[in-house]
Amino acid sequence: MTHYLTDNPSPDEMAALPGLTLLEFGVDWCPHCQGAQPLLAPFLASRPRLRHLVVEDGKGRRLGRLYGVKLWPSFILLRDGVEVGRAVRPQGLADLEALPAGE
Repeated sequence: MTHYLTDNPSPDEMAALPGLTLLEFGVDWCPHCQGAQPLLAPFLASRPRLRHLVVEDGKGRRLGRLYGVKLWPSFILLRDGVEVGRAVRPQGLADLEALPAGE
């Protein structure tokens, strides 16, 4: 089971991240979030330099609102702190591979 960070990073911390970062928004109890994990594993394994942050979302979670997260899981790809791609509730590995995560 994935464990989501309950102490969310600040927007300034996100903006300062160098390189590629994949933000995963969701919660532990979400069946869609749990179902996405088998898709995520090979995606991350093939991109060892991709930073992956698993962020708990929900009421009162400012970071999810900043990125306009409406559905879980939402995967947001940042390059040098700027959003360059997004996959919401991916149904297959191809949905994640469509992110511009070239290294």
